[in-house]
Amino acid sequence: MRLGGVVETMRNILGVEREELAGWLVERGEKAYRADQVLGWAYGRSVEQWGGMTNVSAALRSRLGAVFSLRQSEVVKVQEGADGTRKYLLRWLDGSTTETVLIRRGGRATVCVSSQVGCPVRCAFCASGLGGLERSLSAGEIVEQVMRVREGLAAEAGKGQALRVSHVVIMGMGEPLANYDEVLRAVRILNASWGLGIAARHITVSTVGLPDKIRRLATEPVQVTLAVSLHAGSDELRRRLVPWAERITLEEIFEAIADYFRATHREVTLEYVLLDGVNSGQQDAEALAQWARRGRCNVNVINYNAVSETGYRPVDGATLRSFCRRLEERGVNVHVRASVGGKIDAGCGQLRRRAAE
Repeated sequence: MRLGGVVETMRNILGVEREELAGWLVERGEKAYRADQVLGWAYGRSVEQWGGMTNVSAALRSRLGAVFSLRQSEVVKVQEGADGTRKYLLRWLDGSTTETVLIRRGGRATVCVSSQVGCPVRCAFCASGLGGLERSLSAGEIVEQVMRVREGLAAEAGKGQALRVSHVVIMGMGEPLANYDEVLRAVRILNASWGLGIAARHITVSTVGLPDKIRRLATEPVQVTLAVSLHAGSDELRRRLVPWAERITLEEIFEAIADYFRATHREVTLEYVLLDGVNSGQQDAEALAQWARRGRCNVNVINYNAVSETGYRPVDGATLRSFCRRLEERGVNVHVRASVGGKIDAGCGQLRRRAAE
């Protein structure tokens, strides 16, 4: 069975949708409602062994266990920063590894998940693409990342520190829309009442800007939040920072954003990493403001999280404030995304599976 570019001996139950599982059961002479029982155990109670499903017959558990697995990852390492950010290094069945991050802010627990092993885009300032792309993740592997974080939070709940996963951002390693089908299946499972029940508006899908996939996303019934990683207001500069910009222009991206807005009436967020002396000047802010206003987009400004191999630097506080002020003066809704997890290489652009090396 081939899923997400990797051959698996068994399929991850966390990547199977309810109707699909019900059909599989009915084909084998079981009642469709058994799917709700199985998924209730898998998600509601987070069981990791088929034997734990006490209201499912031993015969059916054996049949399920011969085809489906309940977990396909090993938690290799967990690091926690002083700000409460936690990074998980997970190893999959084929030996490949990915990183997942828990971000705590107030009463919110956000999980940043990876969609691929490595990244094909190779942005000049980002650690995730340094080793290129190994493969894409299956929907089950994407969902399992959230489950692993949720299990960690559940352990804390036993110590009186209850916090539930409230948001998911598909912004970790990889280009999510390059793994479109598996990412969207994972989104449906994360959102489903029989799955993790996370509100669609609390699920963000990030992309460097693939116009055809943006338009396709606009047709999906799940109303996720779309974020486009821009990082430059001109094609010339963007080609230096984002290699895929060689084949996709800003004009093409914003035509797709306009189509997306017309179809969904949902505003897109532009992600913009500030690099000192590269894209942080007033002219850069002017160019970004023009695109943001054209696309009716919000802007998230992110000060660069250092990656030693790249040679780029973050801006100082005065430059950050001046850049944002120029956007606001041009009528742009701008937010500064606070940098978290930098001490454990869990910040935006820092994921690289270093602990596995």
